[in-house]
Amino acid sequence: MAEALRHLRWQDILDIIVVAVVLYRVLLIINGTRAVQMLIGLGVLLGAFFLSSYLKLHTMYWIIQSLWAQVVLALIILFQPEIRKALAQMGETSFLPSLTSASELKSLEEIVRATVALSSRKIGSLIVIERDTSLKDFIEIGTPLDAKVSKEILLSIFHPSSPMHDGAVIIRIDRIVAAGCFLPITFRTDISRSLGTRHRAAIGITEETDAVAITTSEETGMISFAINGELETHMDMGHLRDILTEIFTEGKKGKGRR
Repeated sequence: MAEALRHLRWQDILDIIVVAVVLYRVLLIINGTRAVQMLIGLGVLLGAFFLSSYLKLHTMYWIIQSLWAQVVLALIILFQPEIRKALAQMGETSFLPSLTSASELKSLEEIVRATVALSSRKIGSLIVIERDTSLKDFIEIGTPLDAKVSKEILLSIFHPSSPMHDGAVIIRIDRIVAAGCFLPITFRTDISRSLGTRHRAAIGITEETDAVAITTSEETGMISFAINGELETHMDMGHLRDILTEIFTEGKKGKGRR
């Protein structure tokens, strides 16, 4: 042990720290996603590989060994959403804390007021607020807008008679940039069957990006909030306001709720 420490270089320590940080970031990104179950399955396959080698189960060993050639490609396909999210976060990380403007704060309050109004009228809605990861691909699918965020505009967009009421509204800072947007839907099996397409879309977009999503149910008027692929239901006005304030004001310094 002492001999090994004498030969330890500062580059080796740096190497260990960098690898540890990368692994930690990867675990943070995949935490709570389907990637965890996939990694467990991969671990079981790896265990079976070594066990078949130790017990000399030649047929099983040959089959698993033949599969390893395809493992890298399979991992890229299976972990595509997680890889895309990780690369997007690394490419768009800001090293300087951004400040929340007065117009942004007013925009958040307008979103809260609109959500409560939609909930009380039992009008279904899906509002997505962009953060660091660009939602350009989803914005291009919808109807482009450039309107200041207001309760009245959001209510008119999601009114059942509006041609854009079925899609999502995407907000960037204090502007409504698009409406009628179609979002990726999660296919997780652990989600309640009572939750509809809007809720699955809210979870789906927050699994693939760092955006946050707010939904109201047209059946019950229930307000839900999604972030990092997790959905919180049965929210009230105060709770919703507190979460948005935490994320977009206090949370900006330390990237809250990452």
